[in-house]
Amino acid sequence: MSELKERRWAVLSERGREESGLSYEEAAGLVARLRAERLSGLCVVSDEAASRLPERAKAAPKSPPGGDSKPRRSRKRKDA
Repeated sequence: MSELKERRWAVLSERGREESGLSYEEAAGLVARLRAERLSGLCVVSDEAASRLPERAKAAPKSPPGGDSKPRRSRKRKDA
């Protein structure tokens, strides 16, 4: 069996380790999908090498609008 068909490959990106335990063909497919998302730093490495790196950073939850912003100043109302 070729090493390329073994499930021993991982994909890395600028975010960290995206996935591991892939065949090389699956890893190449994942690289293509991530490239379409315009991610940088994509590469295929062995699971052994990838195990030294953290898993990809999870996206931080978005804060509700106005959650961390400065308070708005109210406009002066003109009474008619």
